[in-house]
Amino acid sequence: MEQYKQEFIEFMVDSQVLKFGEFTLKSGRKSPFFMNAGAYVTGSQLRKLGEYYAKAIHDNYGLDFDVLFGPAYKGIPLSVATTMAISELYGKEIRYCSNRKEVKDHGDTGILLGSKLKDGDRVVIIEDVTTSGKSIEETFPIIKAQADVEIKGLMVSLNRMEKGQGEKSALIEIKEKYGFDANAIVTMAEVVEYLYNKEYKGKVYIDDTLKAAIDAYYETYGAK
Repeated sequence: MEQYKQEFIEFMVDSQVLKFGEFTLKSGRKSPFFMNAGAYVTGSQLRKLGEYYAKAIHDNYGLDFDVLFGPAYKGIPLSVATTMAISELYGKEIRYCSNRKEVKDHGDTGILLGSKLKDGDRVVIIEDVTTSGKSIEETFPIIKAQADVEIKGLMVSLNRMEKGQGEKSALIEIKEKYGFDANAIVTMAEVVEYLYNKEYKGKVYIDDTLKAAIDAYYETYGAK
């Protein structure tokens, strides 16, 4: 496992973004783990988060693209932090773009924040986590309605590795439905591999009991 992935897992735990226990998801599923990117709230956290996304985007898609699109609302700070990190780490200027939930009819009008999209732009979409793929159903037509762009891929922070709207994972379903790659900084399998029965800062986050709960969850909801 790459060093930055190990560091990112520790970073999620330190930031209390990745939690273990029992949680009811938006989908109604009862999950033994929960990831909330809204818990990244400080300047140093956002700077580090942008760097991890930048490294993962660089590894998966390279830097031959023009715009990083972060869907409202959580995608907005993600796109800003990551374009800054790409500039600092790689010296490449990428434009950021996000959508508004409501179209603005005065001043800076329209549905977009940041850069406008232009015909021929190559776009990478950035999100926190994709469980079912429903968010892309909303985002994809918004992007395609703005200009004739090429979507190079989607980058999320954590691949939950569970069924999307069918039997396959949401990231695979997105690739098959829309024709672009979908990747994550880390997968839940990598999280379990790294933390299982390992003491981190005086605490074991995934012990035998929690590992059994995660295994049982994937028996029901794991992607085929």
